Amino acid sequence: MRSDLENLIYRIKRLEQELLQELQKKQEEFYYTIDQKKVHFQREVKERHRLLVWKLRRYLLDASPFNLLTAPIIWVGLFPALFMDLFVTTFQAICFPIYQIPKVEREKFIIIDRHALAYLNIIEKTNCVYCGYFSGLIAYTQEVASRTEQYWCPIKHARRMQTIHNRYKYFFDYGDAEAYRKELEKVRRAFDDLDNETNNNKALGNT
Repeated sequence: MRSDLENLIYRIKRLEQELLQELQKKQEEFYYTIDQKKVHFQREVKERHRLLVWKLRRYLLDASPFNLLTAPIIWVGLFPALFMDLFVTTFQAICFPIYQIPKVEREKFIIIDRHALAYLNIIEKTNCVYCGYFSGLIAYTQEVASRTEQYWCPIKHARRMQTIHNRYKYFFDYGDAEAYRKELEKVRRAFDDLDNETNNNKALGNT
């Protein structure tokens, strides 16, 4: 039987799947399709989108001066992000086979597609590429970290957490020394659910 915590996490994952299904319905509402990971709008829709592009002059004149001044600070973050991406990808490539942990599929977390929208100007498109990369990288890094944590230190925290990752349900309760010593190796190998999740996503078309 699932614990109360496991039941809550399971329900959250089901709600996330329902959310994805609802988002997919937007394809019909806004007249686009996805083929080979590329988004295709109907020609008439793309032409209408192009009429809504803000020219660079208008975009820059309308921008807040503080937004313009702080933009370089945001973009400086690209350099540590690239280093993190390289490190995390190299880390799991080397260590996960040794630990027998399934590798995280990077392309499922880092999604860059908003630059294809015809109603965005070049600055907006560039910003969207960066935001999609950075946010996806954080999610990708968290997934790699959570699987690593499950192998090395699968113990729940005593203090309240703001958010929890989806591997947390397998962790031992804080202070449960007996279970930790008896079942540590079992928990270190508890990744069968990832295969089930992949199969479910394929069935829902979320590949």
